[in-house]
Amino acid sequence: MSDPALDTAADVGDAVDVDAFRDRALTTLTTARDRTTLLTSCVEGPDLTAQHSPLMSPLVWDLAHIGNQEEQWLLRAVAGQEAIRPEIDSLYDAFEHPRSERPSLPLLAPAEARAYAADVRGRVMDVLERTAFHGTRLTEAGFAFGMIAQHEQQHDETMLITHQLRKGPQALTAPDPEPVPLFTGPAEVLLPGGPFTMGTSTEAWALDNERPAHRREVAPFYIDTTPVTNGAYQRFIEDGGYDDERWWTPAGWDHIRQHSIHAPLFWRRDGKQWLRRRFGVTEVVPSDEPVVHVCWYEADAYARWAGRRLPTEAEWEKAARHDPVGDRSTRYPWGDADPAPEHANLGQRHLQPAPAGSYPEGQSPLGVRQLIGDVWEWTASDFLPYPGFQAFPYKEYSEVFFGPDHKVLRGGSFAVDAVACRGTFRNWDYPIRRQIFSGFRTARSEAV
Repeated sequence: MSDPALDTAADVGDAVDVDAFRDRALTTLTTARDRTTLLTSCVEGPDLTAQHSPLMSPLVWDLAHIGNQEEQWLLRAVAGQEAIRPEIDSLYDAFEHPRSERPSLPLLAPAEARAYAADVRGRVMDVLERTAFHGTRLTEAGFAFGMIAQHEQQHDETMLITHQLRKGPQALTAPDPEPVPLFTGPAEVLLPGGPFTMGTSTEAWALDNERPAHRREVAPFYIDTTPVTNGAYQRFIEDGGYDDERWWTPAGWDHIRQHSIHAPLFWRRDGKQWLRRRFGVTEVVPSDEPVVHVCWYEADAYARWAGRRLPTEAEWEKAARHDPVGDRSTRYPWGDADPAPEHANLGQRHLQPAPAGSYPEGQSPLGVRQLIGDVWEWTASDFLPYPGFQAFPYKEYSEVFFGPDHKVLRGGSFAVDAVACRGTFRNWDYPIRRQIFSGFRTARSEAV
């Protein structure tokens, strides 16, 4: 078949931009594959094929799914090549087979899955060298390559969640975040009211639900300077928060009663102290870290107990992107520069959130910290399309999830790579989900 997206010397546009996007695509694809390799090589075969939770796929399914998506979009859609193994497409179609069914499918064995993913990647490297980064929506600025790098990193985060759910000895290690002095800054920051630009129409690799940029009006509000910590959340528990129906929505109250939930996932009380299990290691819950593994109902109940509320998605994004100097929206809280280690806890560099108040160089112009990295932050908002939304390149990425069933999370976690995290990036999940690396911060309206 022909290769419609492959360039000749006459087709190349601005060579500097093309080279920059090509280098970025190569770097992000390589970074993602290195992480995938780590997550699927640190355990033995039985742990790759087992389903460690009905909420998750076997690790070997994620591995082959990553390769299959890469083949479908970069080899077939971009380069116009014939399918390598069309018979496995349905096995790795996330919409055709729910996670609970995947262990019973005739999946590729670990060695075969690795070989398939490596074969696809080798061919993709050839395509990357010859693709024109213009001409179609898929190839413009290397969008398809960025989409696939983000897809792989999202599955890497999913596989890291599986590792957290897996029973057994520790398989992953990483250095702890740098200790910081106890944060003594202001507990909250006032965000001015007025319009701001939400979403993006210019970020080259932004996904469809982040688009288009549009003006949004937000009333003045206060937002927590840092995410809610374990220590603060323990006070909610000790005050009987899980036993007081006043703080819960009816659905939330029914959910925690039905499932006997009395603390964040992976926590247990040992005498007067709380312990948690983290990637095979049991440790005392550190009071100064952002709380993680709480569902939306828990976050909402805590906020009510504290006399506050969860921020709306628009409020969260204004806190993360609005620069009052010049009245503009930046890519990240610290500005437009790509994330660096001094800005945020990203990319599985650590296996836990950093202490509250970390990364002062990553704070917003008004002083809000840790809006990017550490924990996904629940918001009060349902996952809905922006005005003028257009599904691209397929409806199943975002459109089929729009509605009141899913709540929006923002900001990314320590498990998110920078390629899949920015000030406009939107995540979503059911309000009952706790296995994800989810935390929150609270807000309140300015007193009139």
